[in-house]
Amino acid sequence: MSENMSDNMNENMSMQEYIEEAERDLLHTYNRYQVVFDKGEGVYLYDMEGKKYLDFVAGIAVFALGYGNRDYNDALKAQIDKIIHTSNYYYNVPAIEAARKLKKVSGMDRVFFTNSGAEAVEGAIKAARKYAYLKDGTTDHEIIAMEHSFHGRTMGALSVTGNPHYREAFEPGIGNIRFAKLNDIDSVRELVNEKTCAILLETVQGEGGIFPAEESFLKELRKICDERDILLILDEIQCGMGRTGYMFAWQKYGVKPDIMMCAKALGCGVPVGAFLMTEKVGTHSLAASDHGTTYGGNPLACAAVSRVLDLFEENHIIEHVRKVGAYLEKRLDELAAKYDFITERRGAGLLQGLVFDRPVAEYIAQALKDGLVLINAGANIIRFVPPLVITEEDVDKMIEILDGALSGSR
Repeated sequence: MSENMSDNMNENMSMQEYIEEAERDLLHTYNRYQVVFDKGEGVYLYDMEGKKYLDFVAGIAVFALGYGNRDYNDALKAQIDKIIHTSNYYYNVPAIEAARKLKKVSGMDRVFFTNSGAEAVEGAIKAARKYAYLKDGTTDHEIIAMEHSFHGRTMGALSVTGNPHYREAFEPGIGNIRFAKLNDIDSVRELVNEKTCAILLETVQGEGGIFPAEESFLKELRKICDERDILLILDEIQCGMGRTGYMFAWQKYGVKPDIMMCAKALGCGVPVGAFLMTEKVGTHSLAASDHGTTYGGNPLACAAVSRVLDLFEENHIIEHVRKVGAYLEKRLDELAAKYDFITERRGAGLLQGLVFDRPVAEYIAQALKDGLVLINAGANIIRFVPPLVITEEDVDKMIEILDGALSGSR
């Protein structure tokens, strides 16, 4: 068969045929919804058949600026025409500029660019253990993480993920991990000992159910870490980059971490993450040959980061999230009050969850049929992580569609 004939066959394949081919060819590690998205515009996605969907998932809190942002796209196209990759044996201007801008908005001092959030977690764990190793020369240090947390699927990130279901088939993990309860400072104190090198948590738990860390809890953690020279590590992969109405969620409380991870909206679709640290940790942890990555920090990824940070500032994204986030909270509260089976709303800014007294899969599936993209956070929580550029009108439309799915009206 000629190449042209093969291409023509692909052009004529239906959405269902593509789904069937995917099920034959791709490793079945996802239970995907039965849709093939083809393009996006603003806060809407379109499938192969042209159906339009309001997107309140944003690629799992990734596409903060919405789809088809011309300034973002042009920056990537320009970089592609210059150079995409060189490796970290050499400097490149986009990485230097992206690091400078990321330091400015975070208040951190040193940056290491990765390819994903999970890789950022891996790097943070290594940095913490190297910091402790340089103090006493031993390698049996412990990390305290939180129950119900989620930090990624790689072995190190999985080891500090506080859901046994994710870990059980892959044990043993990296070892010396202890789990405390989020917002229960006594549960942390019970685990702290002379071997504790770090306390690691999400500032707002995402996959674990949209649980924000309380201000008093974070401040007590900071106090414990300062008193014992333990590193406070905050995972801002999902809750960072403006999602809660602050560039990073910890900035609301002024509890600065020693190490911080970010990803997702950092590149707004280009796979890129980072872990950042204070100068103290940067000069007393990872050194030459301790850590590396082939693709991390390449010119294309960092051109995306650089332009994203510019656009956040130029378009006043943080101020917008605070305004629309408050409206989203109001409308979700109204919806929760309407249905007895919705027991709670919790979250911050444009990271919100509705808690149900039953599984939510059927509601999410019905909403998708009705043109609304949603995801869960656990079996009984609908999670709302839309593009940060949504409007109050978009919130109203989402509520209308979701209300229909909940009530059974079509």
